[in-house]
Amino acid sequence: MILWFAGVSFVFVWWVFRSPALDYRLVMLGAVLPMGEFFLGGPRVLHSLLAPVALLGILMLATQKRRLVRRRWIGIPIGMMMHLVLDGIWARPEVFWWPFFGLDFGTEGLPELGHPIAVTLLFEFVGLGCLVWAWRAFDFSN
Repeated sequence: MILWFAGVSFVFVWWVFRSPALDYRLVMLGAVLPMGEFFLGGPRVLHSLLAPVALLGILMLATQKRRLVRRRWIGIPIGMMMHLVLDGIWARPEVFWWPFFGLDFGTEGLPELGHPIAVTLLFEFVGLGCLVWAWRAFDFSN
């Protein structure tokens, strides 16, 4: 479900911030980054609230008095937070609130891979539609 996370995150974050200084490519990268936990067998730290909040805190401390650098890189934790919203991981408190409710992530797979194929395809088409809209709206062909 890469298009779902990338496309919807791009459009939603643009709709909220409308900032020309924010690098929306990094928002999309942050939104798909937790998908890499597929190779770990299920949701782990990147699917917890701790990961984007910690990354945001580190970024804010590391970029004090460097606003342009901060605006550029802040897209990654924002995208990671969008991933948490779009995949509904809050329904699994042992993962979402990790490590506050224990150190076990559970045995279930990634929530984004647990949908029926028809739902997955629908999500991907919505994400593709968002990307096509953004391509046209922002004239990315130039």
